[in-house]
Amino acid sequence: MYGAGVCGSLFAARMYEVGHDVSLLARGGRLTALRRHGVQLAEGDNAAVRRVPVPVIEHPGCEYDLITVFVRTHQVDAVLESLAGVQGDVLFLLNWAAGPESLGTVIGHERVLLGFPITGGAMDGDVIRYRKSSFLTRRVAMPIGEPDGRTSPRLERIVRTFRTAGINAKAEPQMATWLRTHAAFEVPLGQAVHAAGGPEALAEEPDAVRGMLHLMRQNLAAMETPPVPRAFAALRALPQGLLVAGLRRFLKSPTAVHSGLNDPSPAMAAELEHLTEQLRAPARAR
Repeated sequence: MYGAGVCGSLFAARMYEVGHDVSLLARGGRLTALRRHGVQLAEGDNAAVRRVPVPVIEHPGCEYDLITVFVRTHQVDAVLESLAGVQGDVLFLLNWAAGPESLGTVIGHERVLLGFPITGGAMDGDVIRYRKSSFLTRRVAMPIGEPDGRTSPRLERIVRTFRTAGINAKAEPQMATWLRTHAAFEVPLGQAVHAAGGPEALAEEPDAVRGMLHLMRQNLAAMETPPVPRAFAALRALPQGLLVAGLRRFLKSPTAVHSGLNDPSPAMAAELEHLTEQLRAPARAR
């Protein structure tokens, strides 16, 4: 697991707890904290903290069955360089709207898989506070796909492996389009939340939510292919008033409040900037 933030740490802990051979790569102060205390997890606002002694490393080894990358969009280039000489398939579970071509150019096209982590949480010091599961979150599956859309044996194996750890994964035949659709929605959302000072603050500004929706619609209209999942087409088809009301309810929900949307860090701003650049460029398939 490359990247020891919220998602990387959560995934590593769950995989470790069901008996998989997992290493979690971290750097700096995060590495020190993990070596001292392990991955520290708390559900929502619960005071109880669970410690999971996941093995941590500072540099990748020589060969792995699977390298799963959880970093921000603007950090991918540095990760690619560090993995060029490491053997193993690489699953990029992150925001990425540029298609698989640039990833494969550095590490080899045959190694690349794409996906997106359907999970949420926030760092509270060294403790990861993850959102409580609900009927809705349990039904939403994490999409993973091959760049060419086929359901390969390795993809089926990876999906099964995540499911053994209680991670609801599924094969997605249009993963590159899925990620581009998500970015078309995520960039205006993230920028509006950042400008307002948080999701709950944005929910109290109907005009700002309407402006955010307008940018989402512009992004979706500029896409070369229909959105995936198709439900995102509703952002262009449904009445504005209905959508604004729905978005405001979402912004007040625990899903939004206990998520990366509440991260005002420079890293979040840099990621949104890079995603904006990727959306402006034509999508590139393998």
